[in-house]
Amino acid sequence: MARKDSGTTKKGILKSQAWYKLDLTAIVFPTLQRRDFSSVYRMSVLLHEQVDPELLQQAFDKALERFPTYKVAIRSGLFWRYFEQNNKPGPYVQKDVKNPCQPMSFRMGSRYLVRLYYYENRISFEAHHCLGDGTGGMAVFLTIVATYLHLKGYNDFGTGGYVKDITEESPQSEMEDAYMRYTKPGTKVTKPPRGPEAYRVLGTKEPFYTLNIIDGIMPAGEVKTVAKKYGATVTEYFNAVLLDSLLRKQKKEGKHRMKPVALAMPVNLRQFYPSDTLRNFITMVYPCVDPNLGEYTFEEIVKQVHNYMKYFINEKFLGRDVTANASIQRNPLIKIVPLGIKDLVVKTFYTKVQDRSSSAGLTNMGKLTLPKGMEKYIARVDINMGQPFSCRTNCAIISYNDILTVNFASSIKEADVERWFFRRLVKDGIHVKIESNRE
Repeated sequence: MARKDSGTTKKGILKSQAWYKLDLTAIVFPTLQRRDFSSVYRMSVLLHEQVDPELLQQAFDKALERFPTYKVAIRSGLFWRYFEQNNKPGPYVQKDVKNPCQPMSFRMGSRYLVRLYYYENRISFEAHHCLGDGTGGMAVFLTIVATYLHLKGYNDFGTGGYVKDITEESPQSEMEDAYMRYTKPGTKVTKPPRGPEAYRVLGTKEPFYTLNIIDGIMPAGEVKTVAKKYGATVTEYFNAVLLDSLLRKQKKEGKHRMKPVALAMPVNLRQFYPSDTLRNFITMVYPCVDPNLGEYTFEEIVKQVHNYMKYFINEKFLGRDVTANASIQRNPLIKIVPLGIKDLVVKTFYTKVQDRSSSAGLTNMGKLTLPKGMEKYIARVDINMGQPFSCRTNCAIISYNDILTVNFASSIKEADVERWFFRRLVKDGIHVKIESNRE
């Protein structure tokens, strides 16, 4: 929640002295910050015409005022980090770069944690994950795009869904820490023990600031038809394809003992707990296949993933994770532990336990809907999870109209996993067009 030390404007937008606590997920990301790594994701739209950078800057300035929890800098206190409203000049629109999702410094420059790029007819938005998840970031981004189109004179569409009205004040519901809203103080819930250490992809680490992007563009209808043939949802089908690709990669490496392959997949909690928050409100699940149990056909992998999703993705199991994590933050003893010690504990747990519990990351934003009339100005939408914390690949999926894009981001040179992934889609009859930032 926001603290209004200096009051609000007539529109209800918080002034410069307002500050915000980091939400339950956001607390983790700053502890992982390195000179060569930040938890940054990217979203892009392709328009049907060239981008006007001057108008885009005007749209950026106007729209960002609507989202006070994104117009901030991160600060460190004795016990916790917090967000403070940032009134420095910027952030400024930039010409796009070859290697996206570069680290964001918490202390250098204007200290903003968002970026906006353009190149020909593409607009790209990058945000640090501590500000919010994909749902929140998409609302900010598409509102910027809609504002830009309005400044271009295209006023035949309104607001709705991800596109917010920039003339209205920001409701408190968009700024809440929804984790704390849906947990009850004093409730004791123990999270189940983590599974065994997962297989880690062997590969040649790319030089500093190098991020390899491979995009697969395909008809959404074809994917849906194929997934239905296997008795699975689109998300379950893509999980199975990536798990199968990781199994093939591990087998190719010829290890004496195979390890389980598992995916780290965020689940949007808003579908179970109603919330308008634009901050983080997700939890993780880890669909897994253990090759030590025997050879798996692709159909068996799909069934395994389908049963896993049915069992774990429900209000009871997901609520257990949220409550268990929130109870740690509410612990009075934890509150008085200095920030440096908290960082050491969180980073150690993440690197030694959580990061090793998955072989790759996969997220599916699902089908993107825009206000009626806005669709004709946008040709395609992409999303990238950004640089992986360790040497592996991350996969992000989004569909718009009948175009579905699968966007891989990797920090290693080898692309075996991505190659097997797209070969599987082609084998299943899906027509795939590949794009990449590689030479």
